[in-house]
Amino acid sequence: MILAASSCWRYDLVLDDASPARAGCRDVANRMRFAYADPPYPGQARRHYKMPEVDHRKLLQQLCTFDAWALSTSSPALKDLLPLCPPRTRIAAWVKPFAFFKPKVWPAYAWEPVLYFGARWSRYRKTPMDWVLAKPKGMTPAERATLTCKGAKPPEFAAWLFELLGLTKADEFHDLFPGTGAVTKAWEQWRTRENPASTM
Repeated sequence: MILAASSCWRYDLVLDDASPARAGCRDVANRMRFAYADPPYPGQARRHYKMPEVDHRKLLQQLCTFDAWALSTSSPALKDLLPLCPPRTRIAAWVKPFAFFKPKVWPAYAWEPVLYFGARWSRYRKTPMDWVLAKPKGMTPAERATLTCKGAKPPEFAAWLFELLGLTKADEFHDLFPGTGAVTKAWEQWRTRENPASTM
């Protein structure tokens, strides 16, 4: 089945004074299906992972079957990916305080875009920023020795991502490229924390 970009929709949640969240309940009735994809970036699959290139057109069609989604990618890939995205897709940024410097690469690549669509909005939550500052994994020899998958995202990135999309503990989270499982693990920790976002 081929899904057109228009098959995506925005999933907004506005709470009124009589809502369960405003009444102090921990669960929110409006459950959301959210997908996150962190595939090998375009042109990098064979080089870094020895695997075939990911068909990002088909991947975006799959993402559009969810209520909301986010896709990590590289800044050089934006010119090719944005035309494939539905209207109202936004670009957020993961900014790295430290990055690897390579010969003849000027300036250094020190941020990665996150395309996202369908964020839940609520007047009762603090508005998140569209960028996060977080140190990548694998910056030290000790971290690289235990890193099983190149490009793994740090916990700070994952927590920001959940806030960016307005997730609550009642939502479904689907990690389409789990890799080390770090983001899924962060989701389980985030949704069971002392003050989960579902309290609004």
